[in-house]
Amino acid sequence: MRAMVEVRGIVNRFGAQVVHDGLDMVAYEGEVFGIVGGSGSGKSVLLRTILGLRHPQAGEVRLEGRDITHLSWDELRTAKAGYGVTFQQGALYSALTVLQNIQLPMIEHLALPPDALDQLARLKIAMVGLPADSAAKYPAQLSGGMIKRAALARALALDPRLLFLDEPTSGLDPISAAAFDALLMALQKDLALTVIMITHDLDTIFRTCNRVGVIVDRRMLSGTLAEIVDHPHPWIREYFHGERALRFGGRHGA
Repeated sequence: MRAMVEVRGIVNRFGAQVVHDGLDMVAYEGEVFGIVGGSGSGKSVLLRTILGLRHPQAGEVRLEGRDITHLSWDELRTAKAGYGVTFQQGALYSALTVLQNIQLPMIEHLALPPDALDQLARLKIAMVGLPADSAAKYPAQLSGGMIKRAALARALALDPRLLFLDEPTSGLDPISAAAFDALLMALQKDLALTVIMITHDLDTIFRTCNRVGVIVDRRMLSGTLAEIVDHPHPWIREYFHGERALRFGGRHGA
């Protein structure tokens, strides 16, 4: 299997606080890889490191075999065209319409006339299941689920091979979360995406992930869902078998 994301020996520190100490991670082409961990385990710090937004104290990150850890800003800008990202609250620009938000990466990386930009952005809007009239709406006029879909449309604006999602179903009701998961799986299959997802949602993990990486003790333990669910580490046992997970036991065998 081809490795799309490789994290080797990453060390992240904030003063005397060590967040990651020799963390390794590999995500393979065509899989959905979930990242979980307790509060303060450094999930978002890891994501920022993978995206090249933070320079670690040690280690390297490779995207599709290319070491991005020490790229210049111009080189990183070019690398960014190969992946899409959604952040926890959507991170849409409130002063821009949905159409304009989706067009931002296109304007940065593509030399297209306005009509082509409009056509391409409307295609992305339809792709994520938003109604056509949402193109002219502003983020404040959207529901939480629509914001998530608009952010996903922007992440897919440049037809990336890699998609990074930070808590994609956070704040959604169970029905909306299940619908988003179904959309993600359909797009992942149709577009041949490799997806790396930070999530705390057990339903989402079991619905979408091929493998899971758990950040514990400043490193990562990873494996298939079956391997991780049966892992003896205390935090993993509590996460998958504790009181908060009881409602998942009947459906997921956790």
